[in-house]
Amino acid sequence: MSIAKILGVIVLLIPGFPRLKEWAYGGFTFDLVGAIYASLAVGDPFSQSLPIVLGLVFVFGSYIFYHKKMKARNV
Repeated sequence: MSIAKILGVIVLLIPGFPRLKEWAYGGFTFDLVGAIYASLAVGDPFSQSLPIVLGLVFVFGSYIFYHKKMKARNV
């Protein structure tokens, strides 16, 4: 799993490869949502999931700005 995360970060940082970027964003989102669910499923308070939620906010923000950048480049 850690190798996939490292490869995902590399794909997000290098230019090009739009389809791989979509898969990387999807993978990170799936991983973080699963981590939040697992944390809550074992009875941890939501406050312990806040760093994970912050990571999810960063992924969403990066995804939104990536698409704005791509849209501006095509117009």
